[in-house]
Amino acid sequence: MPYITKDQDAQYSIYYEDLGQGEPVILIHGWPLSGKSWELQIQALLDAGHRVITYDRRGFGQSFVSSNGYDYDTLAEDLHQLISHLELRKPALVGFSMGGGEVIRYITNYGSDNISKIALVASIIPLVKKKDDNPDGVPQEKLDEIINNLKDDRLNFLESFHMDFYNYGILSKSVSQKQLDYDWNIASQASPIATIKAAESWANTDFRSEVGAVTVPVLIVHGDDDKVVPIKTAGDQAAQLIGHSQYHVISGAPHGLNITHAEELNPILIEFLKQ
Repeated sequence: MPYITKDQDAQYSIYYEDLGQGEPVILIHGWPLSGKSWELQIQALLDAGHRVITYDRRGFGQSFVSSNGYDYDTLAEDLHQLISHLELRKPALVGFSMGGGEVIRYITNYGSDNISKIALVASIIPLVKKKDDNPDGVPQEKLDEIINNLKDDRLNFLESFHMDFYNYGILSKSVSQKQLDYDWNIASQASPIATIKAAESWANTDFRSEVGAVTVPVLIVHGDDDKVVPIKTAGDQAAQLIGHSQYHVISGAPHGLNITHAEELNPILIEFLKQ
């Protein structure tokens, strides 16, 4: 099985999948899932002639578990290890939800000379938390509630979270119970430590000072019915801060639009990658 390892760290083991040929695209999954969450994008990108790389964030999927290292600097370093290990030249980076943080922090820490373009899909960029200067963010008490629920009854919380992920029972265009079961199985097997500490990272990291330095082409896609990462604090604000970005709002789409609205997302993503 394909893993990235470090000789000096016997515990370090990042699982990845590398499929196809052509211009490389790295798909970075959201919280609290794994690379499997890109199922409906992988084949579409392969059919469009891309080399498609997915990987599991540390502590999730088949990657190793550590007691720390879930801050964005370390997570961006893991992405850097992947790019270096595969000797990728000018990959495109696509970050979903939490994965948008790795994309932006990677560019902050490693530059964009070797990156062709980036896409932020239902991303947490630039800021999730509500602040005096970010009134449309998620209130601190709601974020605290998430962490407390993870600590008290993680498995029960994950079930309800994924219903919110897809606006299950609200949207006419949602997902099946089997999709919810599938997501729960993936998320429940992630490290409890990783699940909590990664949530603290996406909830508390402010990328507003970083996004203005992005110079490569940028695609932003967000659903206007996202109840997990509200569009006003994320997509709308990211588009304002990254003036040269292409911004697509998918009407009626929830947070998990890569599943519910794949037939709309995939052509947008493929067309952007062609440019």
